[in-house]
Amino acid sequence: MELLHSPHTWEALGFLVFVALVAKQAWVAITKMLDDRSAEIKAKLDEAVKLREDARTLLTTYEKKVREAEKEAAEIVAQAKSEAATMAKEAARALEVTVQRRSELAMERIGRAEAKALREVRDVAIDIAVRSAERLIAGELDAAKADKMVDDAIRDLDRKLH
Repeated sequence: MELLHSPHTWEALGFLVFVALVAKQAWVAITKMLDDRSAEIKAKLDEAVKLREDARTLLTTYEKKVREAEKEAAEIVAQAKSEAATMAKEAARALEVTVQRRSELAMERIGRAEAKALREVRDVAIDIAVRSAERLIAGELDAAKADKMVDDAIRDLDRKLH
């Protein structure tokens, strides 16, 4: 029982009680702090997971938009090529029609020129025949002279036509 009378025993006992009381309070404070820290870390991890999912969703959405834009661009290019081919065909047809019209106009002009040349040849032949007739009638030519004049007129006709 001497142990109870020793001041060291009471000091040790007081220290142990003090440590027990402080340790209990410290334990509560430390566990609360650790729990709070754990909850904070969990909240940050949950937020990070949510942000990651949002980022994946956003990435998927943008990738889809990029694919759609590329598809639309390809369709626009294909449509432009198709329209260009159609325009080229239409231009070729229009050129063909224009060439055909000009060809027809040229043939028409040639036909008119031929008709005009034939009229001029007929007019020259008629003029020669009339002059020959005037000479025959005016001079009352005999048959030999008349034949000679007709032969001369025929030879002149060939020279005048060419």
